[in-house]
Amino acid sequence: MSGQPAARRTVLKGAALAGAAGLGVAACSTDSKVGHAQVPTPTAPVDLGAADEIPVGGARLYREQRLVVHCPAQGEYKAFSAQCTHAGCVLDKVEGTEGNCPCHGSRFDVTTGKALKGPATVPLPQVPVSVRDGKLVAGPDA
Repeated sequence: MSGQPAARRTVLKGAALAGAAGLGVAACSTDSKVGHAQVPTPTAPVDLGAADEIPVGGARLYREQRLVVHCPAQGEYKAFSAQCTHAGCVLDKVEGTEGNCPCHGSRFDVTTGKALKGPATVPLPQVPVSVRDGKLVAGPDA
C-alpha cells in the first residue's frame, strides 16, 4: 500500500510538468494564434508604398508586413524584420530610433537591428530593400 501513493505522486508530478512545458512551448511558439510568422523575413518582394514617407534620419514600422525601415540619408534605406527575436511578437511602435516589442519589453535599434534591451539578445534580421519608381520594395530580389 505504501508503494501506491508514491507511484501516484510521481504520475501527477509528471503530468503537471508536461502541462507546464506545453504552456511554455505555446507561449514562445512562432506559429501561435497571435500572428507570429515562422519565417521572420519576406519570402517574396513586398511593396511598402512611397519611399518619401520616411524622413531622413527617421524610421517607419510596417506592422502588417512585419518590417521596419530606416532612412539614414536621402535615397538610402535599411530594412529589418519587425518580428522580435525573443518570442516572435511583432514590434508595436518605433520611438525615435528604438523599436518596442509589446510582449516582453525587448527594444531594438531600428538603424542597425541590434537588441538594446532584453530579453531579446539576437539582432533583428536585415532585409534587402530598394526603391522602384518611387516606391520601397523589401524582400528577396529587392
